[in-house]
Amino acid sequence: MRASSHLNLVEPGNENYRNCSPVFCQGSCGIPGALEKFSRTVSYPAGARLFVEGELPEGVLLLSRGRAKLTISSRHGKSLMRICSPGEIPGLSAVLSGNAYEASAEMLDSGLVNFIERAPFLDLLMREAQVSLYVAQLLSREYQVVHEQVRMLALSASVAEKMARLLLDWCQGHGKVTAQGTHLKISLTHSEMAQMIGVTRETVTRLLSEFKHRQIIQLHGSSLIISDRTALESIVN
Repeated sequence: MRASSHLNLVEPGNENYRNCSPVFCQGSCGIPGALEKFSRTVSYPAGARLFVEGELPEGVLLLSRGRAKLTISSRHGKSLMRICSPGEIPGLSAVLSGNAYEASAEMLDSGLVNFIERAPFLDLLMREAQVSLYVAQLLSREYQVVHEQVRMLALSASVAEKMARLLLDWCQGHGKVTAQGTHLKISLTHSEMAQMIGVTRETVTRLLSEFKHRQIIQLHGSSLIISDRTALESIVN
């Protein structure tokens, strides 16, 4: 695990420890003892780096609380990003294969991460069918998320369609329906949103302004309301 002065181990009696990921801390797989023997719960501040592209994995980093962003970059300075939510394992394929990380990971929020070294984790997969199934489900979900991102990047007819697809995805996953429309809490910068859909920051700013002018969305600080979801859906159809 990467050493950092910002990392804090969370003791088992701590309230944060009790509220962390069910797989690693509450024994939902029926093996709390095996995990307790090898895992450590670590608190990270927002902006803390979990690993760097090209680095060899030391073990599993399972997000218990808070989100992380995975970023891949080109030599020309272009980058793509996706967000990992609690319950996911950033860089899981690298841990399983033993190859170098294909992306860099950084905490988007302050949060908790369960760390278990690679060798004990692989041994655990060999012995515990439920944990193996859980890991397979995580890999499947990761494939689906990446597949959808590729679809958006490669098959969208315009940058407006890319932006509309991103907002609709957020509506489906995190939107709260209100009388004014679907309410979204946006914690990403325009630059981060741009990295998710493969455009520039200026393009994201322009598109949001256009959608606002067309009364498709409302912007109130970090809050975004989809006022006319039908109009947004028409952009992607």
